[in-house]
Amino acid sequence: MQLIATDNRQVIVGLGLTGLSCARYLASKKQVFSVVDSRDNPPGLAEFKAEFPAVQLSLGVISDEALAGAAQLIVSPGVALDEPAIAKAMAAGVPVCGDIDLFCAEVTAPIIGITGANGKSTVTTLLGEMAARAGKRVAVGGNIGTPVLDLLKETTPDLYILELSSFQLERAGNLNLDVVTVLNISADHMDRYPNLLAYHQAKHRIFRGCNKVVVNRADPLTRPLLAEGVSVVTFGLDRPGFNDFGLLVEAGVEYLAYRFDVLLPVSQLKIVGRHNIENALAALALGHSAGLEMAPMLEALQAFSGLSHRCQFVGELNGVRFYNDSKGTNVGAAIAAIHGLVDGANKIVLIAGGVAKGADFSPLLDVLRKHVRSVVLIGESAQQLAQLCGSDVVTVRANTMQQAVEMAAAQSVTGDVVLLSPACASFDMFENYQHRGESFCQAATALINRGVA
Repeated sequence: MQLIATDNRQVIVGLGLTGLSCARYLASKKQVFSVVDSRDNPPGLAEFKAEFPAVQLSLGVISDEALAGAAQLIVSPGVALDEPAIAKAMAAGVPVCGDIDLFCAEVTAPIIGITGANGKSTVTTLLGEMAARAGKRVAVGGNIGTPVLDLLKETTPDLYILELSSFQLERAGNLNLDVVTVLNISADHMDRYPNLLAYHQAKHRIFRGCNKVVVNRADPLTRPLLAEGVSVVTFGLDRPGFNDFGLLVEAGVEYLAYRFDVLLPVSQLKIVGRHNIENALAALALGHSAGLEMAPMLEALQAFSGLSHRCQFVGELNGVRFYNDSKGTNVGAAIAAIHGLVDGANKIVLIAGGVAKGADFSPLLDVLRKHVRSVVLIGESAQQLAQLCGSDVVTVRANTMQQAVEMAAAQSVTGDVVLLSPACASFDMFENYQHRGESFCQAATALINRGVA
């Protein structure tokens, strides 16, 4: 089969929200395209058929025939590039891109790109609120909320802020973004990547052609090799140096700081946890690099109460506080949540488990030993986590979220925190992490309302 003989047709690989937005974009440009998806009934299928009844659609398998003659493959983030038909097309010289490439080639307004293993949704959302408070017309999207190509339907803003996943970045070319950051690197999606290096390399594609970089001082894996002349600002929970963001202590009070000047007492933040202080500093560094004024950024930060399912306070019963961190879908996120909430707490009672995604749970063990009273295990990875804990950490198993919450409450004492931070994906028991978090909140609220620990 001649994959390199083109009929000038774009092939969208993978439907869903991203694929549907790509179809609408190509149609608006009057370009010829077709769609393939390995699923028989992918999300967005009904909308696609209604809007594009005459467009060629191939479902159930991604075949060589469906990709034959393609001028370019536009591959959705959920589709791995080592899919045999895609890999064969790439080997034959067929260009591959993602929706991010199409978007970046279209827009003229500055773009801030944010990626990382953890915290990117919080930083993206917070930075969007900072920009709006600073009087900018801002559009926020990407891996959070609106697919990037759908942002083109709106009035051109002063600034785009994009959350970008490793899946989106691994197929991207030179994005030439204005300000970029990799917030942190820890193992995630090891069912997709052969090792941490491959995941790291995917994340670092965000730096290609960028103008300004924000780096996490505490994580050397976030620092890229850069061309001469690229501006670098750093953030961290230590004392900042020249042109950096960090923390200063004056008269016993801890402050967010820039260079050697205090900005805001940490106690005035509504978001909780040391990891969220780090997120706040990252957002300030990004906003500063983008030219936002400091005063409105600090106003937005003081008003920001965080996102649902990210160390979200649910309630308190008999001196035990309940937090929903269902978005903690990898080991690094769970560790960050535990470290973030253990200050001011006696011990953590952790609810964890789900779909492991090929994760290595071993980095959790030391944290569990130091800070966790017991672990309530749920989902298909319960046995793997139980083996990790061994005799070092008390574990119990639950079959439902309601049972997990009740067991966690029974394990806790006054001053403890019950924390849902599963370190796993949710698809074994729930529709998504939001559904899992809502189930936790409902169970915890019901328990609190009954007033029984």
